[in-house]
Parts: sequence; C-alpha cells; structure tokens
Amino acid sequence: MAVKLRLLRMGAKKAPFYRIVAADSRAPRDGRFIELLGTYDPRTNPAKVTIKEEEVLKWLNNGAQPSDTVKNLLSKEGIIKKFADSKSGK
Repeated sequence: MAVKLRLLRMGAKKAPFYRIVAADSRAPRDGRFIELLGTYDPRTNPAKVTIKEEEVLKWLNNGAQPSDTVKNLLSKEGIIKKFADSKSGK
C-alpha cells in the first residue's frame, strides 16, 4: 500500500479549508484516509497551518510520499529539514 501525505478539502463552496492526512494513494482525494496529521486554512492572512510534527516524521520515515503542496507546507514549517537531518544521521 503506497501512502501519500496530501490535502483533503473541507469547507463550503468558495471557502476551502484543508486537512493534511496520510492516505492510500489509490483512495479518492476527499475519501478515506488513515490518519489526520494537521490542518491548513489558506483564507486567513497569513495562512494558518497546524501540523502534528511527530506523526508526520513517523510517516515520512515509514516511506510516505508528500504531495507537492504538502511538501511546500512542511518545508515552511521546517519539518522537511528535520527529516533530512535525521536521514543523514545528524
């Protein structure tokens, strides 16, 4: 089972709100997911991001692949750098 870290769209029409989830890559975008890892609200200024860092690092260490948008959000929060440092043994 290939796991991806991706966004699940919530909210009303023209008022999106996203959950960051770990989901099977074959599942639909707004379908079943394995674990809720955080939220992303692009409508606030600046955009509000909350992430469960330990759970995200656990999924990345287990081989989950983040989508492009989630990868950008994680790098802004500094989680990708921590993951790269842990992989290199620092």
